[in-house]
Parts: sequence; structure tokens; C-alpha cells
Amino acid sequence: MIAILTRQVASLFVTLLVVSLLIFTVMDLLPGDPAAIMLGTSATPETLAALRTQMGLDQPLPVRYLAWLAGVFQGDLGQSYTYGVPVAGLMAERLWVTLPLALMAVTLSIAIAVPLGVQAAYRHNGPFDLLAGAISYVSIAVPAFWVGLLLIILFSTTLGWMPAGGFPGWDAGLLAGFQALLLPAVALALPQAGVLTRVSRAAVLEVMNEDFVRTARAKGLGERGAVWRHALPNALIPVVTMIGLQFTFLIAGAVLVENVFNLPGLGRLAYQSLAQRDIIVMQDVVLFFSALVIVMNFVVDLAYLVLDPRLRVPA
Repeated sequence: MIAILTRQVASLFVTLLVVSLLIFTVMDLLPGDPAAIMLGTSATPETLAALRTQMGLDQPLPVRYLAWLAGVFQGDLGQSYTYGVPVAGLMAERLWVTLPLALMAVTLSIAIAVPLGVQAAYRHNGPFDLLAGAISYVSIAVPAFWVGLLLIILFSTTLGWMPAGGFPGWDAGLLAGFQALLLPAVALALPQAGVLTRVSRAAVLEVMNEDFVRTARAKGLGERGAVWRHALPNALIPVVTMIGLQFTFLIAGAVLVENVFNLPGLGRLAYQSLAQRDIIVMQDVVLFFSALVIVMNFVVDLAYLVLDPRLRVPA
């Protein structure tokens, strides 16, 4: 068990290192000079050269990468060119919007998809199964940002029940904060719930044909009890895998959804830094998103060890 965990942790750090190198290299290859964009076309060559030196852009790529990586390990993510503040503080402030949004979206997705998928498997080939399949296919096909626009039109513009956008801050109270995040969370959760419903249904259906489920039925356990007490617990590995992968899609969707709802989160910060060519902010935000995805995959791998004891045996 310890050897397995050691390999997993080593793989985690190596992956993070490789990803950081790829991010830094790709950002450096983006067209345009950040110093020239900041100063405008009227800047003199001397002023441009001075700003490039101040930003460290006159240094070779390996030197700049190692300096950036050393700062990341020390908790110093650099200074934003656009905002003029430390990137760590800027990201921490935005994280308090994106993280609750992602957690709400994942919770909603699980709460909708797992019961729907299990019931569809329980009533497979029946009317409920067909209806659940149609709902899941529609939710998969509809983009999250378009769902967000429809939710704004219905619940904000037409009914006036929910705010159309913006974030009042957690200082305004938990209720106000959750109200501002509810529609964006629903917009992010619905497409992911469609995918998770199909995975849950398929996984439960496959396990329902196993011998131990048929044995439970033969001993007098009802069909519903066999599904919830025996089939679902043994079908959790593909479900947990999909829940972990959903974080990747939530991060990608957050960039669009946060802009639709005008939320000051990390997704909107990434979009703004890209438009303003604030390379240091872009690097740090993309690295954080990548690290979050890698760590979530690591957590999913650990969950495998808990759910399936066979994986704890060394190869």
C-alpha cells in the first residue's frame, strides 16, 4: 500500500513539473510583446527596453522558467503587469468565487445524475429509462454558456427571482453569495449531469448481471434493494472516474460561464489576462487549473484503492 502511494505521489510531482514547463513554453510562444502592448505604439525604444528589463523579458527562456518555478515553490507568483498587485493575492481573492461555484456545480450534478441513472437502470427499456435518456442527451448537447443565457432570461429578466449577474461578495452574507452563484452552478451542472447519468446507468446495468446480485435476489431481496445495496456500491468506480473528470470540464466551462454572469472568478481572470497579455497572471492561473485537475485525478486514484481492495495488492 505504501509503495503504491509513493509511486502515485512521485507521478503527481513529475506530471506537475512537466505541465509547468509546457505552460511556460506555450505562453512564451504567444504572439505579441507584453511590454509593447502595455506601453502602446507611441513608446520609445528606450522606454520599451527598460520595461522589458523590469519584466525580465530580456533573460533567456530557461533562466525565466527557473526563476518562475522557484517563485511558485516559495509561494511568490510574481507581480501582475496589469493590476500592479501580487498575483497570489489576486488569485486567492478570485478563488473564493470559483471554488464554491465548482463545488456547487459538482454537488448538483451528482444529486441529479446518480439517482436518475440508477432509476433508469432499474427501469431499463421502460418509459422512465427512455425519458431519462432523452433528458441526458439534450443536456449533453446544449453548451453551458447557452444554458446560462436561458436561465438569465427566465429567472432574472422574466421572473425576477434571481440576480442576472455579478457577485456581491461573501461579506454581504452567505445567502446573497449563494443566490449569485446558483444560476451559474446550474448552467455548469446540467451538461455534466447528462454525461454522469449515462455513465451511472451503464455501470449499474453491467453490475446487475453479476452473480452476487442474482444471489441477493434469490435470497429474497427485492429488485430495488438489490440495485441500491449491491449494484450501485460495486458500480462506483466508473462513476467516481467521471466525477473526477468533470472538474476538467467545469474549469473549461467556468471561463465562459463566469463571463456570461460577470463573476469575478478565476475563469474571468484568465480571460481578462489573455486579452491584456498579462503573461504572468495567465501562467499562474493556467498552472493552478492544471494542478487542480492533476490533483483531482490523484484523489480519484486513491478512491480506487478504497473502493476496490484488489488494487491494493502490488503487481
